[in-house]
Amino acid sequence: MPLFGKLPVIGESAPNFSLEDQDGNLRSLVDYKEKRLVVYFFPKAFTPGWTKQACGFRDESEKYNELDIEVVGISFDSKKALIGFKEKFRIPFNFLSDKNRVVGKKYGVNNFLFASRKTFLIDEKGILIHIIENVNLNSHPMDILELFEKVKTGD
Repeated sequence: MPLFGKLPVIGESAPNFSLEDQDGNLRSLVDYKEKRLVVYFFPKAFTPGWTKQACGFRDESEKYNELDIEVVGISFDSKKALIGFKEKFRIPFNFLSDKNRVVGKKYGVNNFLFASRKTFLIDEKGILIHIIENVNLNSHPMDILELFEKVKTGD
């Protein structure tokens, strides 16, 4: 069985997920219906890259709220690791624990030890509209806002 599952296809329904967040609440794709959604996979809690990425989203959270865009981070970490990070850095969005790597496989991000760093943009109807495979940690949140704006205007 390959480590990477088949990547989802842009223009088709995003793969469904049901995972527990850092607080033990079950979160599913349907919970974000009628909203634009950023689903980003990251390798490991408390690493420098993840900290920069998550805090970048935190710092732009007001813009995301204004545009009705939700953010969800997913890793193979435990809920305990995720809640510790969320509390330490005051992250305003949820992290989901995919310890069994089921959702990672659906999104094609499974690697030997960690999830690959990839981001998936999903529209209000649950359709995958963009995949970011090469994440620039310095500009990632702003890059996503620009991509959503391009989709909205049809550019």
